[in-house]
Amino acid sequence: MSESTKKKPERDESSKPPAPPKRSVIHRKWFVVTIFLLPFVLLFVVFRVYAIGHAVVMSFQDIQGVGGQSEWIGLGNYLQLATDSTFYLALRNTAAYVAGTLAVLIPFPFVLAALLHTGLVRRTTMFRTAIFLPVLTSLVVVGVIFSLLLSTNGLLNQVLATFGFEPQAWLQTQHLAVPALVIMATWRWTGLNVIYFTTGLSNIDNDLYESAAVDGAGIFRRFWYLSVPLSKPIILFVTVLTLFNGFQLFVEPFIIWGTGAGPGQGGLSIVMLLYREAFTSFRLGYASSIGVVLAAIIMMVSIVQLKLFGFFKKDED
Repeated sequence: MSESTKKKPERDESSKPPAPPKRSVIHRKWFVVTIFLLPFVLLFVVFRVYAIGHAVVMSFQDIQGVGGQSEWIGLGNYLQLATDSTFYLALRNTAAYVAGTLAVLIPFPFVLAALLHTGLVRRTTMFRTAIFLPVLTSLVVVGVIFSLLLSTNGLLNQVLATFGFEPQAWLQTQHLAVPALVIMATWRWTGLNVIYFTTGLSNIDNDLYESAAVDGAGIFRRFWYLSVPLSKPIILFVTVLTLFNGFQLFVEPFIIWGTGAGPGQGGLSIVMLLYREAFTSFRLGYASSIGVVLAAIIMMVSIVQLKLFGFFKKDED
């Protein structure tokens, strides 16, 4: 028998490397991930999932007062809501405010951000800081300041008078309540949207602008054919954010006019109506039905908006 066919000697067990020590449970990856995620999951379930589910159940009940007796009335609150003229007034005011803020707070900040991105403006950091400062201002302070600015003898009417326009009773006229709120929102949120759009424009490759300039494209053509289409994702994000904030309008009209919502309830929003029904009239079931309808409206409008922006289309190879 040759040496190669000889049976290899058995390996000595004592020569094997020692097995790694068994890790305890607290050192396992799944345990660490669970510990870090558990607080968020608990808070989300308690303050989101449970709260939404409980509000939906309450919307089918007649509840009088906090801790009062409740009675299951099915679609009674929704049928009453369908014939409530105050609800339609609040819905119309809120829709007008949302449309006004979308019409101003998307194109205006985008043009400002594009102008700052071109490099034609000096001291851009100082300019961005100045227009961002209103975002840091308390809404209570903003409400008080604009109550003075929009008064009959306020600064806005004085500016209008210099151009020959008649002074307006912004806070005492029903059809001027929503425009006054849009002016306030423009002052407060323009800086934040400029920051969003600047971030989106910074991600566009400068080689594209240089190539377009070499081909003879002017600044307006580069803006329209490069900046606008390539900023589509950030425009969609800011649009959805503005939409959500618009439908949640509450603090500004509450500070200026209180729960009365101004002359002829011109500043009455859906959220303010919900607050009034829940904490002034203590009709918690009816207020819950308003909240459910508002959530459904926001969801439908958001889906339509995403559809218009082509969010659901598959990327072409």
